[in-house]
Amino acid sequence: MPLPDDLIIEPGLADQVAGFFERMPPTLGDALGIRFRELTRNRVVADMPVDDRTRQPMGLLHGGASVALAETVASVGAWLNVDATTQTAVGLEINANHVRAVRSGVVVATATPLHRGSTTQVWDIRITTESGQTVCISRCTLAIVSRK
Repeated sequence: MPLPDDLIIEPGLADQVAGFFERMPPTLGDALGIRFRELTRNRVVADMPVDDRTRQPMGLLHGGASVALAETVASVGAWLNVDATTQTAVGLEINANHVRAVRSGVVVATATPLHRGSTTQVWDIRITTESGQTVCISRCTLAIVSRK
């Protein structure tokens, strides 16, 4: 997944982030057009187009695409908060409330940590339109596991 030139990265994380994304094979995020805007230990922001890849048959943003975006930003946020040489974060539970329909444009996900423990993390994710209207409210719990 290529990193955009205007990406905001927390000082001290640039090498870790660049190395990870350079080695990453194509993912669901690539297929959905997810693009990271900000990567810090306290906040991860990414956007996703609302287009033929992410709409359901009625022409609206698919709830599953919103959940995929939410878990993506939460997972990356959790990963930024562990020792990436020995640990990683994997999704354990996610819920989402879809509160506004979107037919086109771009949605923006902002993930912030609610809990950062040694074995689990919980992240709050707000997905909005570019003008700030709430589209989806999500919470994601991640397990922190040893890399094998």
